[in-house]
Amino acid sequence: MTLSLENLTIRKCGGEVLFSDCHFTINAGEILTLMGPSGCGKSTLLDVVAGHLAPDFTYAGNVYLDGKRIDTIAPHKRQVGILFQDDLLFPHLNVWENLAFALPNEVKGEARKQQALEALDKVRLSTVANHYPEQLSGGQRARISLTRMLLAKPKVALLDEPFSKLDKELRMQFRDWVMEQLASANIPTLMVTHDEDDIPPGSQVLTWPWENTHA
Repeated sequence: MTLSLENLTIRKCGGEVLFSDCHFTINAGEILTLMGPSGCGKSTLLDVVAGHLAPDFTYAGNVYLDGKRIDTIAPHKRQVGILFQDDLLFPHLNVWENLAFALPNEVKGEARKQQALEALDKVRLSTVANHYPEQLSGGQRARISLTRMLLAKPKVALLDEPFSKLDKELRMQFRDWVMEQLASANIPTLMVTHDEDDIPPGSQVLTWPWENTHA
């Protein structure tokens, strides 16, 4: 599985260019990190890949997943998983229900709960299955958030500064765990950050300014 961006240019509607002729490929299990200051367009690039670009931006170019162009299809059909700096867990659902929500529609009935519980066991969080998000630590919420994303079986992962709200010690531990999970699942991963401490070992790094960004 590969994620490829070809000749991608992103502009604000006022004319400002955020990315010009951006071109790169991320192979299965690989990580590419874009590092730059706030407001430089990092998250906007993720929005193009995921299909959630705000109306005050335009883009030209193509996004391919395993050679198939995906920027022309509906966001929910792209099989793109996103991990944000906020965990976005549903406060009215307990932990296993939050995980079950991400499972494919073909998983029915009791099998949804069973698969959610099995996923919690794998990440050593079985004891919080019936807890609600407000009862969890920041590290637990972060791990459950990633587990939920993986249960949806994405073909590509987008990470939007997912470690920024964790303290430094927990940040390093969670970063390494996240990358281990994504690598073992052979998922191409595109991460954006403004902090070089977030860059995982082995990641290729592209830094701002983005003009003619190739990798």
